[in-house]
Amino acid sequence: MAERSFKSAERSWQTEQNPTAEELPPIRIGISSCLLGQAVRYNGMHARDLYIVQTLGQFFEFVPVCPEVEIGLGVPRPTLRLQTDREGSIRLIMPATSTDFTERMNKWAEDKLGALGRVELCGFILKKNSPSCGLRVRTFYPDGKPAPAAAGLFAAALMKTFPYLPVIEEGRLHDPRLREHWVERVFAFYRLKQLWRSRWTVGKLVAFHTAHKMLLLAHSPKKSQELGRLIAKAKELPRGELKRQYEELFLEALAVPATRGRHVNVMHHILGYFSDRLDPQSRSELVATIEEYRQERVPLVVPLVLIKHYVRLCQVDYLENQLYLDPYPPELALRSQLF
Repeated sequence: MAERSFKSAERSWQTEQNPTAEELPPIRIGISSCLLGQAVRYNGMHARDLYIVQTLGQFFEFVPVCPEVEIGLGVPRPTLRLQTDREGSIRLIMPATSTDFTERMNKWAEDKLGALGRVELCGFILKKNSPSCGLRVRTFYPDGKPAPAAAGLFAAALMKTFPYLPVIEEGRLHDPRLREHWVERVFAFYRLKQLWRSRWTVGKLVAFHTAHKMLLLAHSPKKSQELGRLIAKAKELPRGELKRQYEELFLEALAVPATRGRHVNVMHHILGYFSDRLDPQSRSELVATIEEYRQERVPLVVPLVLIKHYVRLCQVDYLENQLYLDPYPPELALRSQLF
């Protein structure tokens, strides 16, 4: 595991009582084993993904899972497929032998997900098109005719057990917007877990929330407002209920994809904090750069680099502590591809 850079991600809410960067636990990501290069697929091959292994692997600790091998099927093995009846019940069938593995897979998944819950996953990467791991997989009626697509059995159980866990198929990681959104959610989920692991207080929760305000606005202004109202009455709620409600709303907000329009609104909102400290030429340059991003002429990173420069130059402490400006390690360079 490469050394992780968390200073910017923690600066606004980490206190002396919280772990130091060196003491923080790893960011654990569940993953279909074949994507790491393990030869566990039905044909005896693997599906190693270089971006996952070489890039994301510098920041994440992977927890490999292969449902089909772990329920006792060999390598290689006859193919499996999802079969649905007219009532919509999904079965996991091996056509070559007409064997039904549904109950075996569901029982294994229940036990496996219980064990995975104890390792505190912050995300999951699944193998697309897999009848066990895929999120949208072809299904068939018993007569062989195509039926509506459905999630693989393990994938369905995973999302039901952990409804707010950032889950993605490996193919979608090669779409810049989907990749950036998933990574952003993973790091935010990780920070939230570290907050709960500490001896958190309402004051620490307020600091955590304050650091994420601009990030939340870029995703869901509505949920951001709901979180603000929750924070305002935080001292009135039992500790466990406050934690439950905040986590649910926070993760729901970040599950909403950020849009170009909301990014532009957030950047103009940030500009309001220091525009009176800029000379007219600098302010005009920054406004023009934000407009270029709005018109898809430059990637998101271009106006953000200027904003971060002026935030440091003007010494705006509130903005320096906003996770929106640094939601994950800059080495990933994800915003360089967001137009």
